[in-house]
Amino acid sequence: MSCQMRYNAKELASLARRPSSCFDKEGNLKICRVFGDGKCIEPKERWCRLKGNLFFLMKSKTKSSEALEVIILERCYIVQFRNKADVSIVLKFQSGEPDIYLEAASRVDCESWAVALGEANSEGLRNKIKQLQRLIMEIKEETTADEAQQFLPSVQADHLAEPKLTSLKKTAREPKLEFSLACKDLVAPTRDRKLNTFVQITVVHPGEQTSARYSSTEIVEGTRDPLFLTGVTFPGDYPIYEETKIKLTVYDVKDKSQDTVRTSLLAEHKEPRTDIGRSFLGCTTFKVGELVKSKEQQLSLSLRSSDGGKTVGTIDVSLVKMGQTEDGESDHNAADVQGQKCALVYECTSPESNSSKDNLPLLNAVLKNPICKLYRFPSSDNKWMCVREQMSESTLSFHIPKELINLHIKEDMRRNQDLKELGELSPHWDNMRKTVITHCDQMLTLYQDMLAELEKYTGSSFKSSCSKGEKTLEFVPVNLHLQRMYVHSPRLKDVLYDVITIGAPAAHFQGFKNGGLQKLLNKFELERRNTGYQCIYYSPENTAKAKEVLSNINHLQPLISSHTDLLLNSARQHLPDSLKNSLKTLSETTELFVHAFKDQLIRSALLALYMARPGCVLKNPTVPKISVEDSGDQPKQEHPHEIKRQDSIPHHSEYDEEEWDRVWTNVGKSLNCIIAMVDRLLEKENIPSVSKENESDPLPAECVASPLSGDWYEQLYPLTVTLKDCIGEVVTRARQSMSFVLLQELACSLPQCLMLTLRRDIVFSQALAGLVCGFIIKLHSSLHDQGFLQQLHTVGLIVQYEGLLSTYSEEIGMLEDMAVGISDLQKVIFKITEAKSNDLLPVVTGRRGHYVIEIKLPEKMFELLPQEIKEGKPLRVYPVLFNVGINEQQTLAERFGDTSLQESINQENLEMLKEYYKLFTEKMPPDCLPHFQEQNDLKGLLENLHQNIQAKKRKNVEIMWLAAMICRKLNGIRFTCCKSAKDRTSMSVTLEQCSILRDEHQLHKDFFIRALDCMRREGCRIENVLKNVKCRKYAFNMIQLMAFPKYYRPPEGTYGKADT
Repeated sequence: MSCQMRYNAKELASLARRPSSCFDKEGNLKICRVFGDGKCIEPKERWCRLKGNLFFLMKSKTKSSEALEVIILERCYIVQFRNKADVSIVLKFQSGEPDIYLEAASRVDCESWAVALGEANSEGLRNKIKQLQRLIMEIKEETTADEAQQFLPSVQADHLAEPKLTSLKKTAREPKLEFSLACKDLVAPTRDRKLNTFVQITVVHPGEQTSARYSSTEIVEGTRDPLFLTGVTFPGDYPIYEETKIKLTVYDVKDKSQDTVRTSLLAEHKEPRTDIGRSFLGCTTFKVGELVKSKEQQLSLSLRSSDGGKTVGTIDVSLVKMGQTEDGESDHNAADVQGQKCALVYECTSPESNSSKDNLPLLNAVLKNPICKLYRFPSSDNKWMCVREQMSESTLSFHIPKELINLHIKEDMRRNQDLKELGELSPHWDNMRKTVITHCDQMLTLYQDMLAELEKYTGSSFKSSCSKGEKTLEFVPVNLHLQRMYVHSPRLKDVLYDVITIGAPAAHFQGFKNGGLQKLLNKFELERRNTGYQCIYYSPENTAKAKEVLSNINHLQPLISSHTDLLLNSARQHLPDSLKNSLKTLSETTELFVHAFKDQLIRSALLALYMARPGCVLKNPTVPKISVEDSGDQPKQEHPHEIKRQDSIPHHSEYDEEEWDRVWTNVGKSLNCIIAMVDRLLEKENIPSVSKENESDPLPAECVASPLSGDWYEQLYPLTVTLKDCIGEVVTRARQSMSFVLLQELACSLPQCLMLTLRRDIVFSQALAGLVCGFIIKLHSSLHDQGFLQQLHTVGLIVQYEGLLSTYSEEIGMLEDMAVGISDLQKVIFKITEAKSNDLLPVVTGRRGHYVIEIKLPEKMFELLPQEIKEGKPLRVYPVLFNVGINEQQTLAERFGDTSLQESINQENLEMLKEYYKLFTEKMPPDCLPHFQEQNDLKGLLENLHQNIQAKKRKNVEIMWLAAMICRKLNGIRFTCCKSAKDRTSMSVTLEQCSILRDEHQLHKDFFIRALDCMRREGCRIENVLKNVKCRKYAFNMIQLMAFPKYYRPPEGTYGKADT
C-alpha cells in the first residue's frame, strides 16, 4: 500500500531526511505505475530510500530532495525478470493497487534492489529470525567441545585439534554406512493440518564448522507417523567416520509442485528460501559411532523445534547391514506398513561382498564415482525386501574412444602409404591419387587433433548431455553409466540387475539436417554407382574384401617371417622336436596366407591396375567398370581386346593373366621344399619325418635333389630366403592391387566418402564404449555361473538396446545413426587374457570392420574361466535394437508423419533375436538358463513380441518390456538409450526396476506407484539429471507429459524447465 505523505506527514518527512547510514538501501530508480486498464504514468527518475518496510520516493533524482511518497511494503511481492539484459522489477500488491515498475541503472543494481525489497516486509523478517535461530542451535552444538578444549593443557588441546578419526570397516566396493528412517508423533503446525513430510540429511565432517546437504527421503503424505521407503547410504569412497555428525531435519511440504529447494539449483552464495513449498518441523543430530555401537543398532532421537526447546516428535534411525549374515530369522513382519509403523533392522548378504577382493581391481579400473541409494519395500507376503540402487560412471567413456582413434590413425597412415607406393600411374589416375592422398592427409590430421584433445582432457569420467555437441568430444559417448539394482528379498536368492544407460550413439556435432547414417550411406552408394566415367566401381562387399586382404598381409607376413626365424634357430641348435614344431606352425600359417590370396578380386584388380599404368592405354578412353551384379568381379570392358602396349615405353609388356597364379603358387612350392629338406635331415638322424607323420603327398623331386651336409642351418637357410622372397612378391602385387581398389572407393566421391567414414567412426566409438563396459560388468557379475560361461564361448551373448527416440525431426537422424552404429557392433569379437600387470583396461586391436577387444582379468579371476576361453577363443556378441518413441514428438509422427523407420528396425531385429534363440536352443542345454526360467517362457515371450510388433499400435511400450524380459532370460546385456540418457531413460529404467521388484520379488501391489515415485524423486536417476544439467528437474513440462504413456510420467515437483 502507499500514501501521499498525508498521515503522520511530519514524522515521515523527518524520517526521510535522515542520513544515509540510517537506511537499508538508497539510490536512483525510474518509477512507473501501471493501472488495471493498461494505462501507465510516464516513467520518472527519483531518489529512493528503503527503511525497514518503508519505501520512500523523493520528488526528484537528487539525494537532498524532499519526500513525495512512501510505500508500505506489506501484502506485496516482487517480480524480477529472468532476462539477464533486463534491469526492471515489479512491485505487485495483493490489494489490487496499480503495479509499480522500478528500473535500475544496471543488472547488478536491479538484483540488489530485488533482494532488499523482498526481505523488507514482516514475513521476510520472520524468515531471518528463523534462520538465525537455527544457526544458533548449530553453533551451540559445537561450543561445548570448543569450551572444553580451552581449559585443557596446550599439548592436549593440540591433540584434540587433529583428532584421530575411526574408520568404518568395509570393503572398497561396499557402502560404508546405510540406515533407514521413520518418524513418530510429529506435531503439526495447526491442529487440522495433514502432514506431508520428508527428511533432509546433512553431514557435518569432523573438524569442520560447515555442514553439507547430502540427500533426502521421499515425501510421505497424510500421516504424523511417516515410514520412509528411501534410506540413506554412503558409498565406500565417502569420507565418513564414527566421529562424523549427521543432522536430520524434518520438513512439512505444503505444495509438492513448488518444492523448489529440493528440485532446483541454488546459487552457491544464496541460502534457500524456506517459505516456499515447505516449512521446518524439527531437527536432531547424532554421531555415526553412536548408531554403529548402539546395542540394538537403532537410535530413537527427539526432534526439536527451531528454538531448541519444544519436542515436535521422534525419529528412529535403524542401521541396515547388507554384507553380513547372522543366525536366525532376518525377515521381519511388514504388515504394519499401511499404518506407517517403523520397520525393524534387517540384514542380508550382498553378492558384491561375496566376490573376492581379487575381483575389485577390475571394477575399480572400469567404474568410478558411484552414487548409492537405499530402499526398503514391503512384499506381498508382508515381509521386507531391501533394495540398493547404484549408478556409476565408467572410465571407458574416454579410454575406448582414445584406443579407437589411435587404431584409426595407424590404419589410415598405412593406407596413405600404400597409395603412395602404388607405383607409376597414367596422368588421369595419378592426379586422382594425388587428390585422394591430399584429402586423406587432411582427415588424418583431424583424427590426430581429436586424439590430442582427448589426451588433454582431465575432467570427469563421463560426457554430460550439455556437451553432446562439442566437437572435441565427438567420439565420447553421452552420459554413459552403469545402473545397478541389488535386491535382497525373503526366501529368494539375492540378485543383481544391471542396465547400461547411454545417450543414443549419434554424430550430434555434425547434425542431422541431411539425415543419419542409414540415409546417407544409401545415398552415397547410389551416387557411387553413377560415377563410373571417373573411376571403377567396386561393390561394398568387394571394398570390404580388399580391406580384409590388406589386413591379412599386415598380420600374416610378419608372422611367417617370425616362424621361419624360429625354424632356423631350432636348426642351428640341432633340436629335432623344436624343429618339427616350428615347421608345423610355419606350414599352418603359410597355408592360411596362400588361401587368403586365392581370390578372384585380386586377379581382376591386378588387370585394372595394369590398365592404369602408363605403358597400357585403350583406344577407347572408357575405363573398365566393375559391376555389382558381376559375381566374378571381372571388369566389364567395351573393348577388352583393344588393350595395347605403348611403343614409347617398351619395358611394359602385354598383361599375362596367369602370372598371378604362378606367383602365389610358388609360395606353396617353396614351403614344400622346406618340408622335404626337414624330412631328409630328420631321416639322416633316424628320426620320423614330418611328411610321414602327416601322411602328406609325395614331395617334388626338385626339392630333394641336392646332397646333404651336416649343418641343418646351412641346408634350410637358402630355402627360407626363397620362401620369404616368394611371399614378398605376392605381398607387393596383392597390396598394390587392393590399394588400387580402395583408391576407387575414395575417388568416387570426395570428400563425402571420408566424411561418412568419420561419422561412422564417431557413432561406432560411442556404441563400442558402452558395449565394452556392459561386457566387462556382465562377465564380472557372472564369473561363477558355469552355464553363462559355457554360453559365452559356445553361442555368444545377446546385447539388447532399448531405444526411446521419436521418428520426428532431428531424432530420425539420431535413430538412423544409432541403428547403423549398433549393427556395426556385430563386427566386434572379444578375447579374454590374463593380465600381466596392474593395467586392467581393455585393449582394442584390428581394423575398421573387424575389431578385437582384449579383456584383461587378474590371475584368480582368469583361473575360473573354461579352457576354451583361456585358450583365446573369440567371443561373439549379437546386438539387437528395439525402439519405441514415447514423447510428444512421437505423437506428431504417428498422426502426421512417418513411423516406417521404427517399424523396419523392430522387425529386422526381431528376426535377429529369433536367429539367436534358435542357435541358443541348438547348442545349449536347457539347464544353463537361470533356475526360474523355462524354455516355454521364452517361446511365448518371442511370440508375444512378434504379435506386438506386427500390431503397429501407437506407443506400444510393451515391445520394450518384452524385449528386456527376453534379454534377461537369455543372460544378455541390457542397454537403455534416449537422446541424452537423462530424462526418458530415467523414466524407463526406474519403471523396469519396479516391474522387476513386482514380478520377480513380489513387491506389494499397493506400493508399486509409491516405489516408482520414490526412485524417480530421490533415486540415482535424479542425481544423474543433476550431474548433467546442474538442476534436479527432469526436462519435461505438463503439456509434454500428457503425451507420455502413463507409467513414464515423473512425480509432481520433479520436472520443469531445464536444459537437455
